[in-house]
Amino acid sequence: MKYILLFTVLVCNTSAFGQQINGSVLENSQQPLVGAVVKWLSEPINATLTDENGEFSMPKTTGQHQLIISYLGYKTDTVMADGEGPFTFYLTQDNNDLNEVVVKSSSTVIDRISPIQTQIITTKELEKSACCNLSESFETNATVSVSFSDAITGARQLQMLGLSGKFIQTNIENMPGVRGLTIPFGLNYIPGTWVQSIDVIKGTSSLVNGYESMSGTINVELQKPDLAEPVYLNLYTNELGRGEVNLNLAKSLGEKWSVGLLSHGSFLKNEVDRNNDGFKDLPTYDQFNLLNRWKYQGEQFVGQFGVNYLKENREGGQMNDGRFANPYLFENESEKLTMFAKLAKLFPDAPFRGLGLIMNASFYDSESTFGLNPYIAKENSFYSNLIYQDILGNTNHAYKTGFSFLADEYDESYANFNNPMELSRQELVPGAFFEYTYNKLEKTILVAGIRVDQHNLFGTQVTPRLHFKQDFGDNSTWRLSVGKGFRAPTPLAENFGKLVSNRVVTFDDPIAPEISWNYGTSWTKDFGRNSFTVDVYHTEFSQHLMMDMEEVGQLLFYNTTNRSFSTSAQAEVNIIPNDRWELKAAYRWLSVKQTFLGGSDGKSLREKMFVPKSLALINVAYALPYNKWKADATLTYKGKQRIPDIELDKYSDGFVTLNSQVTRNFVRWEYYLGAENILNYKQDNPIISAGNPDDATFDAGQIWGPVVGRTVYVGVRYKLK
Repeated sequence: MKYILLFTVLVCNTSAFGQQINGSVLENSQQPLVGAVVKWLSEPINATLTDENGEFSMPKTTGQHQLIISYLGYKTDTVMADGEGPFTFYLTQDNNDLNEVVVKSSSTVIDRISPIQTQIITTKELEKSACCNLSESFETNATVSVSFSDAITGARQLQMLGLSGKFIQTNIENMPGVRGLTIPFGLNYIPGTWVQSIDVIKGTSSLVNGYESMSGTINVELQKPDLAEPVYLNLYTNELGRGEVNLNLAKSLGEKWSVGLLSHGSFLKNEVDRNNDGFKDLPTYDQFNLLNRWKYQGEQFVGQFGVNYLKENREGGQMNDGRFANPYLFENESEKLTMFAKLAKLFPDAPFRGLGLIMNASFYDSESTFGLNPYIAKENSFYSNLIYQDILGNTNHAYKTGFSFLADEYDESYANFNNPMELSRQELVPGAFFEYTYNKLEKTILVAGIRVDQHNLFGTQVTPRLHFKQDFGDNSTWRLSVGKGFRAPTPLAENFGKLVSNRVVTFDDPIAPEISWNYGTSWTKDFGRNSFTVDVYHTEFSQHLMMDMEEVGQLLFYNTTNRSFSTSAQAEVNIIPNDRWELKAAYRWLSVKQTFLGGSDGKSLREKMFVPKSLALINVAYALPYNKWKADATLTYKGKQRIPDIELDKYSDGFVTLNSQVTRNFVRWEYYLGAENILNYKQDNPIISAGNPDDATFDAGQIWGPVVGRTVYVGVRYKLK
């Protein structure tokens, strides 16, 4: 209750640091230019990028009238911008002009300003597939992999740099998103139609947003009421009986206020058992999700606040067709309430200066049953982040500093324990940070920072990070990063899919923080509108919580300081030969190993389970003039993965999946038809001992491939501009 009162009193966040102007950047054919760079002639250090609609918003001070607008493959232009707008600017193609700062395709943008390797996924990329929720938004992305955590619950998990989603800091508009006890289904709680863009950051990110980024960061930007379409409707259904209705509404309430309503409803009531093992291939479910947000933008400050409510019910397990007298069932009821607020103090005469506060409070209640084993998970969280930004002498030297506070209250209980451990706890983490940036003409950028957090259970944690970027000429960029990360684990939630079994859970040690160092480097080369990127990242753990399921019937957790690491190397090429075609091809190699208990000397360094050793992806997209017809296809190969075994190194087969979609566009309507897993590849016997759920060997958590097979879907979108 004290957090709610504090939240109510301090309604606030950071957004902008000056009187705002708005506008859009288009090519002569009226098509928006995504990722165009807009900056003031008098303050070129402060630049912004246009969004997926070609729109931008940036601070303006007295005396600033001329903007520089640049875009790869187009002539750079200097234009007048008197007043507040909105303005519309047009750029002319120039295939010989490569003096730009971003690499663009019609769907993804590589941010060349940032010293941190960042890929921006726009709505155009998301609309290449169904993208019903965040877990389905990375089908065409080689950096982030998504898979089911088991064959019954429908929970999904991310992987980046060979490490699972718990090591990825997943934020929603720089506020805590998928973390803690929401990890099992948190990705499903973010509808794809709510997403404006997704920032995918490899390695450690800026420490301004916290200490939990260990393998990467995903930041989801939701639709804003002042920029979104007044009406956006999306209807979706597939051959399995899954249906979705999404309705987004936005309205301007005068010059300063705007309001938005994002709504989502989805369900699956059909029981599907294509492999005839007696278990539902997917759980039946229903979800209701609603977000209301308000925005105020004035000359002295900018504020946003909103509330999000979600309720979902799931049921998986054996079929309810009368074949089983006492069927094995998985049931889950979840409810979540989130409130957020943002406020920024504006300094019209000093756009480089800013003061902002972010606040977020969430309340999560989830009750699950795995056969006869109940699992109760309740979490109350509060987060605030106060940020001050300024320069040191001139705009070549800038800094950010501030204070943060994180409070998590966990209440967990689970039945199938060997030696029950107290999982309920309260974590209180006040922290302070300082980050310095040296920027020379946007070609040489160094960011160095440190934060200190005082954890009430785990003591003082010091987190240093360093990022460096150097441009060579006009079309080559080299980046280097190194940084520390730590997190407090929630073992049962993070291994939710492993509870769909008869394994006995054993904790050898009390919960302790996980600590790692991440080192990475990347090289990007641009060729006109084309680009080639290669990167290598290494994560080394100094302290790690092991999940050991090598022995049948056992799920063992223990802390270790023995070696655990992940090494990732990836190469990706993006080719845009003309305005109609896009081609993306990528290859990723992984080496991920952990030290398990056992072996001749009491420990054994082995490959991590369920991690593909290699991945290859090819995406091809084609569009007719004015995007009347669009088509794309994505072919993905996932290499072999190690399967748990206490003595032998067993591996799954590698496999190939193919997804494709065709879209027909009209002025306000879009109709799309697509298919997932067209080659119909399915893992054989995804549930061990499916015929006898009472047997000690029963296990639905050893998933490495698709379970459902080919799925055809259709949908329609309506947009009122």
